Amino acid sequence: MAVTPPVCDFDSPAADFTLPGTDGQRYSLSDVAGRNGTLIMFVCNHCPYVLSVLDRIIRDARDLQAQGIGVAAICANDAESYPDDSFDKMKDLAAEREFPFPYLHDESQAVARAYGAACTPDFFGFNADLGLHYRGRLDASGRNAASADAPRELYDAMTQIARTGRGPAQQTPSMGCSIKWKSP
Repeated sequence: MAVTPPVCDFDSPAADFTLPGTDGQRYSLSDVAGRNGTLIMFVCNHCPYVLSVLDRIIRDARDLQAQGIGVAAICANDAESYPDDSFDKMKDLAAEREFPFPYLHDESQAVARAYGAACTPDFFGFNADLGLHYRGRLDASGRNAASADAPRELYDAMTQIARTGRGPAQQTPSMGCSIKWKSP
């Protein structure tokens, strides 16, 4: 069942974290933050919404990094219930697809809870001061990728944030599979 996150809560601060990456390093928010903004993405390996746009996510991440925007992806899904989202499988996907950003494992799910992540993909775009200014979608894609010429909503919003420090007033929320929370 598709889940839609809430709208952007402008200027909310980014939650700090320190998480292991698929490259064997540990990353904190300050390690991934860019001088012109930061994009934190909650994704996973098995979600059809993520898989349908993974090439676009990688393209946009590279283009944003070239503008001084830091990018990181976090997988917080319960890997016991969803083995495709295990840390080893995350390592495989990151290597296979040559992720240009750290792919981080939130095994405790504390970071996803701190951000209020609701689905995969869920995008959090912060300005240079780490204030939230985008909580929208990548583009018009859903379970299937939109047309190749669909407007690059996330890319355009992050470019605006890098230039002005403010995100667009109108944002269309992302849609995707729910975060797979562990049983209490």
